[in-house]
Amino acid sequence: MKDNKHIEFQPPEDLKRCIEFHGHLCPGLIYGYIVAKAATVLLQLDRSRDEEVVAISENDSCAVDALQILLGTSIGKGNLILKDYGKNVYTILNRQKKEAFRFSRKKHYQYQGKDINEFTRLDAAISSGTATEKEKRRHKMMKSGDLLQRPFDDIFSTEKIDPVMPPYAPLARSEACAICGEMTMSTKMVEAENGQRICIPCAS
Repeated sequence: MKDNKHIEFQPPEDLKRCIEFHGHLCPGLIYGYIVAKAATVLLQLDRSRDEEVVAISENDSCAVDALQILLGTSIGKGNLILKDYGKNVYTILNRQKKEAFRFSRKKHYQYQGKDINEFTRLDAAISSGTATEKEKRRHKMMKSGDLLQRPFDDIFSTEKIDPVMPPYAPLARSEACAICGEMTMSTKMVEAENGQRICIPCAS
């Protein structure tokens, strides 16, 4: 696991799996981790083997990787939906119970852990562009450890919402594009003026 020697706390096993998948520990991963943990309790979730759980992320940040590992959501299964609005907002749905919660990060982050003077110095170095790689890693570790110690409600607001269940991932046969010959999902093909069915890149 990368950067293990820099971690000053012992991550729980489920967080270790997230770090292993993502490649490193960082605050963004922690945001996804704590959202997934909160959703698991509120919605009484088991890790999704198929599309029982749906996650809708309003960003494409590091947090998404924790949702994948803990909730079993993925682009390939069709139960991870990315709406890249750049917002720290996540909606988690339980299809069986027809319930959903929306989690929205409340405010700008402020460090509340130990060694505030060190964190302030590192923060300033990063803002000025003078921080070394070691200082950047240390900053991430301090922030990540602090986030894990905070009550969830300090970081995210939680709202139970009326769920709008997305359709299950579509299945469709593949056929060859009339121009390039590459196999393409039939429902994604375009009909050309001459009536031929072609893929989107060829149509462009």
